[in-house]
Amino acid sequence: MKILVLNCGSSSIKYKLFDMASGDVMAQGGIERIGLQGTLLKLTAPDGNKVVLEKDIAGHEQGIAFILQILTDAKYGCINDYDEIDAVGHRLVHGGEKFASSVRIDDEVIAKVVECSELAPLHNPANLEGIYAIQKILSATPQVAVFDTAFHQTMPDYAYMYGLPYEIYTKYGVRRYGFHGTSHRYVSQRACKLLDVDYEKQRIITAHVGNGGSVTAIKNGKSVDTSMGLTPVEGLLMGTRCGDMDPGAVAFIMNKEALNTDQWSDLINKRSGVLGVSDVSSDMRELESAVKEGNPRAILAMKMYNYRIRKYIGAYAAALGGLDILVFTGGVGENQCSMRSEVCRNMEYMGIRLDESKNDGMRGQEMVISAPDSRVTVMVVPTDEEYMIASDTEAILTK
Repeated sequence: MKILVLNCGSSSIKYKLFDMASGDVMAQGGIERIGLQGTLLKLTAPDGNKVVLEKDIAGHEQGIAFILQILTDAKYGCINDYDEIDAVGHRLVHGGEKFASSVRIDDEVIAKVVECSELAPLHNPANLEGIYAIQKILSATPQVAVFDTAFHQTMPDYAYMYGLPYEIYTKYGVRRYGFHGTSHRYVSQRACKLLDVDYEKQRIITAHVGNGGSVTAIKNGKSVDTSMGLTPVEGLLMGTRCGDMDPGAVAFIMNKEALNTDQWSDLINKRSGVLGVSDVSSDMRELESAVKEGNPRAILAMKMYNYRIRKYIGAYAAALGGLDILVFTGGVGENQCSMRSEVCRNMEYMGIRLDESKNDGMRGQEMVISAPDSRVTVMVVPTDEEYMIASDTEAILTK
């Protein structure tokens, strides 16, 4: 089975084409700046070379049509005809309480996703554009929706509820939903497979750390708590998101700065986090360079960033009643050895001890980085959300 995975953002489309029989990635790439000047399709050619193609693309339907054209192109393609694509799997950001697992897409599913769009106005409408485009271009091809929030639907109510009047939950669905669920599910399962242990008998904490980041507590194969909330702003300090803060500060700052709700959203989503604290960059590589140069605000931002991850790990170890496996993933989690070292420093009291020789310089590889006598196995597992989406798609369509 050949499965095309699509991840549609507001002005972007990422794609991968999988041959599920062999597990190979046949093609991958992405379109940037849809609807803007200078639209680019970046792809990996069959010979492994990186290729950049320029083309004016006004919307997602035109973008997906261009991707399909490239997939069948004599020079850059890997299939002869669209009919070779057996199914399309879509990443959808928010499924609310309506979806606890991946589902085959039909009119009823689309209607429910539309209803959830109020909870993710920047993401769900763009995700839907990809579904509509495939319906129009590949009308006979089955589609599957894989939700970022679905994995966290196993959280108990005392973990996902906020301390607000209960009617706010019943009227508007305001609660913790969590995100990055496909990544947390993939790396936790993959870690157990690599260690040859029973996934449904482990206490696992997964730290998906990148420009956006979240930490999840997984007990016996189920998410029991996660750091992101109603939106992806809650939790860790991130590249441009503020993470946890006193809700009372919202009204105070909005009054002092005369901000409306859109301006407030812009402040906490795009101008905060390590960028806002450091005034250097949201890119952790640039922040790390500034730290080495002695920039005091960069040092502060880095300490805040690492501390928040460390604090959530400690809290979730308590929630789990102990810890068996700690997994780092995401762009920073997989590649920044200094972050992993700082987060795990002096954590022997809870059974975590790194092997610094393994951790130092380790980038983007599956590896155990804990010391042999560490009671907790600490690992790096590169995430592969696209493969998880393809795998779910195959499973649903071959039931």
